[in-house]
Amino acid sequence: MWWGVAAALLANVLYSAGFVLEKRALGALPEVTVRRPARLLRLVLGSPLWIGGSLALAAGFAAQLAVYRTLPIAAAQGLFVSGLVLLVLLSARLLGEETSGRERYALGAILLALLMVVLSLRESGADADTVGRDAPYPLILLVCVPALTAGVWLYSSAERNARHRHRLPTTGVEYGIAVGLLYGVSSLAVKGVSSHLTTGGVGASVLALLRSPYPYLLLFTGAFGLVMSQAALQRCRASLIVPVCTTVTCLFTAVLGTLSFGEELPDEPLRLALRVLGTVLAVTVLLAMPKHDTAPRSPAGPRS
Repeated sequence: MWWGVAAALLANVLYSAGFVLEKRALGALPEVTVRRPARLLRLVLGSPLWIGGSLALAAGFAAQLAVYRTLPIAAAQGLFVSGLVLLVLLSARLLGEETSGRERYALGAILLALLMVVLSLRESGADADTVGRDAPYPLILLVCVPALTAGVWLYSSAERNARHRHRLPTTGVEYGIAVGLLYGVSSLAVKGVSSHLTTGGVGASVLALLRSPYPYLLLFTGAFGLVMSQAALQRCRASLIVPVCTTVTCLFTAVLGTLSFGEELPDEPLRLALRVLGTVLAVTVLLAMPKHDTAPRSPAGPRS
């Protein structure tokens, strides 16, 4: 249990550092767009700073595998979201980004909502939260395919709106939600991969994994998530888009992952209310956040 918590905190540090390094690297590159993915990949792979950020994110992914082996999905999401505080601090310190008062209140409300979800957990006793090990593949696809479709559609819609000449600069909420849906699917796939990592029978485990949808979901979300997230991260503030993306990912994984992997909801009324109300509060805050940016661009913003 405790080494799972330590792995989650390590993943937070790696993810926050990785996003900030990538954002700083993107600020020194020409404008990138999802409409030219080959050019985007060529530009970012030519930046040592961006490669350093991507390696930090990859190490965070490895730590995430250890977390899902030992902690319930909802508990893991509660720990992952605590990294938002570190991300905002690093963005202010290293990127010169400032959040508005309304955005700070919104981030505070999101942290409160996810704290409510964490408080709904129980680690021991007869009603302890269980760690799910497997999920029916048709159910996983039923959950993931619509989410991937919605994420790509929402991102495309945000791109079309952003191309309007007289439109105010976007805060990146739409981009964050879209990428968050893809990363939510990726998170469920990571959970599925972790369930196939056993200490014995490596060959059989690999074959079972290849027969599952999880590696293919990871390939899809990895390819599309990379292109979509870099274009969004370059034009929007990391201190806003990453918390929105993280919140959507955590809620998606905590709610649908808990159901898919058979990790039952609390029986006690108080714990159930905390989990449901925390989810509703976070979604409400996301919908109420400002869609247009009135703050000046950060020094690390994209060059014209």
